[in-house]
Amino acid sequence: MKGKFITLEGPDGSGKSTIIELISDYMNKKGIEFIVTREPGGTPIGEEIRAIILDNANVNMGAETEALLYAAARSQHIHEKILPALNEGKIVFSDRFVLSSLAYQGVGRGLGIEKVKSINDFGLRDVYPDLILFFDIDPELTLKRKTISMGGDRLEQEGNEFHRRVYDGYMELIKKYPQNVKKIDANKSVEEVLNQSIVEIEKILF
Repeated sequence: MKGKFITLEGPDGSGKSTIIELISDYMNKKGIEFIVTREPGGTPIGEEIRAIILDNANVNMGAETEALLYAAARSQHIHEKILPALNEGKIVFSDRFVLSSLAYQGVGRGLGIEKVKSINDFGLRDVYPDLILFFDIDPELTLKRKTISMGGDRLEQEGNEFHRRVYDGYMELIKKYPQNVKKIDANKSVEEVLNQSIVEIEKILF
């Protein structure tokens, strides 16, 4: 039996990492076999690429270079981790997937959705999420909260204008590619956000 692929998307600081930990607790209690992973990263090669992308020292990185690095990390992620787990019948949760590249590089960096989609399509191997949870919240609120508490990586330091474009990009993409996307109101309490997420997850698992 093939597994299910569930991805979490949203602005930086939208609470995805917190919720994915709580989802893990839920899955463990249910006795369901699953893995949790992230992008960029998820594999040794991917984590090395992640370090390059997010390093604050790499201010001269071109937008095209950034997009290609994300696509390369994703291709390795699918090859080494996601596809093998799905073929073993496991549930795969990923903190971000290709929708992030379309929003951040396609719209945020102004490269164009179709161009970024094309460089990702080559390495996707027809893998598409069975469920995309989009954590909908004002990016300026979450970014301020995250950068104050943690300093912020290279992309988080881009400022409000960039992250507003990314959010608007997500809105455009959800209209353009609505397949399997479910909006989660991330303005609610952690418990309410978790409950919204679990409701959608259970719909595809049971």
